[in-house]
Amino acid sequence: MKLQSLFTLATAAMMLAACNRQPAEPTFTVAHQDDGLTIVNVTGESRYLLLPIEEDKGEVQVRVNTGDAADTWMDVRLAVDTVDYYVPLALPAGPKACVEVRNLPADALAWSRLQLSDTFDTTNREYYRPAYHFTPAYGWMNDPNGMTWKDGEYHLFFQYNPYGSKWGNMHWGHAVSPDMVHWTQLPPAIVRDTLGHIFSGSSIVKGDTIFSYYTSASDKYGQIQAGAWSTDNGRTYTKFADNPRITPADGRRDFRDPKLFAYDGHYYAIISADNEMQFFRSDNLHDWTYVSAFGDGYGVQPRQFECPDFFELPVEGTNLKKYVMIVNVNPGCWFGGSAGEYFVGDFDGTTFKCDSRKEMVKWLDWGKDHYAAVTFSNEPKGRIVSIPWMSNWQYANDLPTRQYRSQMGMPRQLFAYKQGTEIYVGQKPVDEILAQVKPAEFTTEGNTIKLGEGKAQLVIDMDVKNGSTFSLTNGEGEEVFFACKAGRLIMDRSRSGIIPNDAFAPETYDPKPSMGTTSGTWIPVEQLCGKKNTYHVQLWMDICSIEMYVDGGRATMTNLVFPKTPYNALTGSGLSNVKVCSVEL
Repeated sequence: MKLQSLFTLATAAMMLAACNRQPAEPTFTVAHQDDGLTIVNVTGESRYLLLPIEEDKGEVQVRVNTGDAADTWMDVRLAVDTVDYYVPLALPAGPKACVEVRNLPADALAWSRLQLSDTFDTTNREYYRPAYHFTPAYGWMNDPNGMTWKDGEYHLFFQYNPYGSKWGNMHWGHAVSPDMVHWTQLPPAIVRDTLGHIFSGSSIVKGDTIFSYYTSASDKYGQIQAGAWSTDNGRTYTKFADNPRITPADGRRDFRDPKLFAYDGHYYAIISADNEMQFFRSDNLHDWTYVSAFGDGYGVQPRQFECPDFFELPVEGTNLKKYVMIVNVNPGCWFGGSAGEYFVGDFDGTTFKCDSRKEMVKWLDWGKDHYAAVTFSNEPKGRIVSIPWMSNWQYANDLPTRQYRSQMGMPRQLFAYKQGTEIYVGQKPVDEILAQVKPAEFTTEGNTIKLGEGKAQLVIDMDVKNGSTFSLTNGEGEEVFFACKAGRLIMDRSRSGIIPNDAFAPETYDPKPSMGTTSGTWIPVEQLCGKKNTYHVQLWMDICSIEMYVDGGRATMTNLVFPKTPYNALTGSGLSNVKVCSVEL
């Protein structure tokens, strides 16, 4: 009996010790092989392997090897000499994981800086991160994709690289918002796979399902259109087992960015194909038939057409409704690099016919940082609302941030109006962002309006007299110069702050130096708004951007700026009815 009691007590003690014992810390080993492959074996439970990144080094290949044929190599700029920042590589659940790395030298710094962790810190460390423009928590972002509304949420998908802040490894990132202003970022929705990068595309809601089409892009398969669907509001997607669903009939290389829309009981996809757009039709969002093409000789030529959109707008003050085709081009911008043009006309379910002559170019925005703008489908108020990528391919990889790179423009409601004999498309901030605007205090000293120190999120509302000049300045001597002359409204950012590279503000924009500047983007306000003595101008300022809206959005200009401190003064002549407000989220 005594022995049994002792045995019972000993057993209980052992069980208690086992319960209190902490699980062993996860560890990993690194084994370099002669063929350039390195195996990182992880033992123990860990959510992430944190990868050290050095941005100016070349890409090497990394993958988590689970033994599944879907395991995909990612291109990562692993650190060789120094560490710029870390990115998380998600590991599968379980006591063991295997990560493979190709082509990274055995003496690279990365091997001694790899870390295992159950968390990844996304606390903002960037001075230039804006307040009311969407940015990813970390990583690279470009084109908005698949934007739609469903069950009280606006969905913003976007071109996303979670493995570094330069372009690569295209996934569809994902964020949701109740109002297009306050965004919550979710895990990537559609990830790069063995068919290639997940390039741009769109979504459409059918019943309880979001159907999304995108371009799979790789050297092996080219650019092909694939589909997927989600029944949980975009949190997870199932890809069609028989992808791709649309391939180029003539083998052309550039064939991408499907935009879905509905017309007369059918579904359509408009797809960029070199320097034209092609229409395809479907009755089931699975099987597609070629319909027609548009673009031969129209607009900026010869250029790659990409990131299309297609929708109908009523024309203000008339009984007309017109179809609008947005075509983004790169290169080809009036001021260098990438930009978006549009065509206005009619669509009969087969053919789009443009109203304007072929050589006429209509820019959706007259700045350098408005690209790949696309619109929400299923918008609950029936509005046509777009969001652009706020950057330019001439310098997008060189912007002065590291934790993340790139931001989206404000959501804008599009409208059509007639000026002279032409129909144009205007853009205005949506009501949801206007609701965040509050009056702000400011003082006036002669021709200078003091905006207050450290206030970066401002809206300046004013009337600008034709012939006037004015500037935004700060205590660092940095300046954004504006002029309203000879039918143009000019913005010059050549002395605005950090200049990422020579293409940011070259001295080749305007062939007429007599206009007062040779390095500014400009709006032909007389053409778009009529000949006037005074134009109404709004400047929406976030810490690294200025969006200009003229005469209620009949003309817009979007430009990045990187001042060392916020602009705190507006100085100039010919300004009246000036109001200053702040954007408070």
